[in-house]
Amino acid sequence: MTETTEVRLPDYDLGGKVALVTGATSGLGRRFALVLAKAGAKIAITGRRVERLAALKSEIEATGGVAAAIALDVTDPASIAACMAEAEHTLGPVDILVNNAGMNVQALPAEVTPEGFDTMFDTNVRGAFFMAQAAGRSMMARGAGGRIINIASIGAHTVLPGLTIYCMTKAAVGMMTKSLAKEWARKQINVNAMCPGFIETELNSDWFGTEGGQKQIKSWPRRRLGVEEDLDGTLLLLASDHGRFITGSLFTVDDGQSL
Repeated sequence: MTETTEVRLPDYDLGGKVALVTGATSGLGRRFALVLAKAGAKIAITGRRVERLAALKSEIEATGGVAAAIALDVTDPASIAACMAEAEHTLGPVDILVNNAGMNVQALPAEVTPEGFDTMFDTNVRGAFFMAQAAGRSMMARGAGGRIINIASIGAHTVLPGLTIYCMTKAAVGMMTKSLAKEWARKQINVNAMCPGFIETELNSDWFGTEGGQKQIKSWPRRRLGVEEDLDGTLLLLASDHGRFITGSLFTVDDGQSL
């Protein structure tokens, strides 16, 4: 008699889950919110540009999703606490945090100012840590585990010219990811990071339309920019039960750009 084993393909159903996405007003954060909502999660969309959050909330609801638009400044611990409280009051306990809020200022190392340095670390590192802390505390308090997905960059492990401080911040996010994953492993909180390569968004489309931007694209193995949907699969894997055996990992999603 031949033994048969049932093979079930992943469907990434997030029904019954609550996800909070920081920096959801544009670019990748906006895409992450739309994808998680499509997968069935209720979404807390957060950021500083509240008018954009309102438009995104309407878009999610128009397709049958559930969303709450909540103002958030990740550099302000009081704002983080208020955001978490409102999200959980409105939608329920947060199961998934997509720690996406971040910023970038291009400057040569000799031209970086103390103010610019502090601003980038306040947003990309301090903000990311205290956001993860708030979500982790909530997850531990109810004992149900959860998923924290930090958005880093290939700059966490690759030198990007003119982006020294940015790369430093993303390297810090990478080590934070590994440390929190180990600290919270027995609490069933999976902490991972996505390290995207260059993805075309409204923030960089002007640059990649220039001669210099086109030259940069031609330097990559496949000579192409990524698009936002190229990150969908990794996001859904890490957010869903299909990623239950993955924690403390940094996923490079860059089409070979950093090779």
